Amino acid sequence: MTLGTNRWIGERRRHPALMTVAAGMAVLAVVCAVGVLVDHRRLAGEPIWLKPLNFALSIAVYSATLAWMLSLLPPRRRWPRWVGTLIALLVAGEQAIILLQVVRGRRSHFDVATPFDAALYSTMAMMIATLWAATFLIGVALTRTPLTPNGIVDRAQAWAVRSGLLVALGGMLVGVLMTQPTAEQRRTLRGHAGTTVGAHAVGSPDGAGASLPLTGWSTVAGDLRVPHFVGLHALQVLPLLAVLLGWAARRWPQLTERRRVRLVLLGAVVHGGLTGVLVWQAERAQPVVHPDGATLAALAGLAALVVVGGAAVLRLPEPADAPVRAGAPLDGAGRGHGRGVHATGPMP
Repeated sequence: MTLGTNRWIGERRRHPALMTVAAGMAVLAVVCAVGVLVDHRRLAGEPIWLKPLNFALSIAVYSATLAWMLSLLPPRRRWPRWVGTLIALLVAGEQAIILLQVVRGRRSHFDVATPFDAALYSTMAMMIATLWAATFLIGVALTRTPLTPNGIVDRAQAWAVRSGLLVALGGMLVGVLMTQPTAEQRRTLRGHAGTTVGAHAVGSPDGAGASLPLTGWSTVAGDLRVPHFVGLHALQVLPLLAVLLGWAARRWPQLTERRRVRLVLLGAVVHGGLTGVLVWQAERAQPVVHPDGATLAALAGLAALVVVGGAAVLRLPEPADAPVRAGAPLDGAGRGHGRGVHATGPMP
């Protein structure tokens, strides 16, 4: 662990537009929480203010995380910051439509009952598609730009950022599955125009039956919001894993940078695999709280991958010329007795 890690966590200029959105969404989340408590209207089986509350929290975390990731790029790379401004406008616009529909007492997603509702839903769909493409461009910038020479991150942390974005992009694509008409909706649409197209739940109408508190995830049917949530938050989980591994390396020198990189990549594979298993579970109309034997077997396979893969990484031999751990004593020839980071500075 080096001084660069502390600088990685803080001390870098954040993207002003994204941080403004993050702060605004944090305030809005408080307002929506009050709305949940005082406004007893329900829509699609859940409190009408629950969706804007969840979106406000999600957008706040997403915007702050993306602002931090953009701060890792050198100042001369201006176009990613312009893309960041576009993302700030998109997420703010999406939340504005959600709030407008709450005030109108209408669903923001899947509602095509009137031309105005359908237009709002189509606008949101275009915003989300553009958001995905913009996030992809940020990922390209972070992948093509060396992050380690600036002393802010080591290689494990750099790969945590990149792989986190990759898995999150996959999690965002789960939203495409929600926009597809259900079997019941397809039957309805054959005869006349329906009022909704798409759904969160699989195997039951949205809002039918019990659901988990706060999230609103169905406990009687499959729910595609579960893998969407898990996949998207790889943005935070994998960088946090890199931070924890860096802190652990202070105590256990065998956690060299090379091994931390492999552990982070293993974590990315497992996180992506978990997202895929949850998609598979939801598409079989299976509630997340009631996994069947096949789902449990898949989850057990991921757990085994963590154990076996982690053990294999830790047993992997290091090359004889591996760089030394920061602060390790040097022998007479200037060679260190530790591993991980050069005594004179962070690894390139």
